[in-house]
Amino acid sequence: MPGRDIFFSEVRMKKPLFALALAGSAALAVTSISAQEAGIPGAIDASRVQAGSYTIDPAHTQVGWRVSHFGFNDYLGLFGQITGTMQVDPAAIEDAKFDITIPISSVAVSSNGLKEHLLRPGKDGAAPDFFGPEPEPAKFVSTSVRQTTETAAVVSGMLTMNGNTGPVTMLVNFTGAGTNPFNKKETVGFEASAMIDRTQWGIDYGAPAIGREVELNISVAFEKD
Repeated sequence: MPGRDIFFSEVRMKKPLFALALAGSAALAVTSISAQEAGIPGAIDASRVQAGSYTIDPAHTQVGWRVSHFGFNDYLGLFGQITGTMQVDPAAIEDAKFDITIPISSVAVSSNGLKEHLLRPGKDGAAPDFFGPEPEPAKFVSTSVRQTTETAAVVSGMLTMNGNTGPVTMLVNFTGAGTNPFNKKETVGFEASAMIDRTQWGIDYGAPAIGREVELNISVAFEKD
């Protein structure tokens, strides 16, 4: 929501995310060479990325989430059936655009009881504890892209979820590009990480015993139109 604190920023980003990014960058060249030698279609080679419009491959894209449960351990879940688009030109990464839609109703967890709780209506006319039945999809639209290394960037944008809109920034790593051997489409992959404060989107049930901060890990494949 406008005027509210950004729920994720480079200042608040967990240090391990930066450490992982740096460690990953050191291994990218070796990974790319190994992939090509093994005949793997995708490789971490920016020269393979073609400028143009791309559409998400929903069968191979997912958004994982992780939240503390009473401080004992973390609980993990997953969203699938992701859709969206990317506009990119490798010569001008700062002009890239992302528009991504996440169906909240697609949430997958290991407990049937928890999924029912996430999607059930509020009691006696009250607001739902979490999303409620038939929730509107979440939507992320990028507003800026800043390249930080040859294979990484910081992507900022606005996330609309649960009837609220607010800013989010994520660390994005390029993970591979090439031709999909099955459908012959030029494909580009990324992984991204972010940390959100769920209460800023009106999802405050159980906080802070159930963690306010939710770690997001995104794995996405884009196919060239």
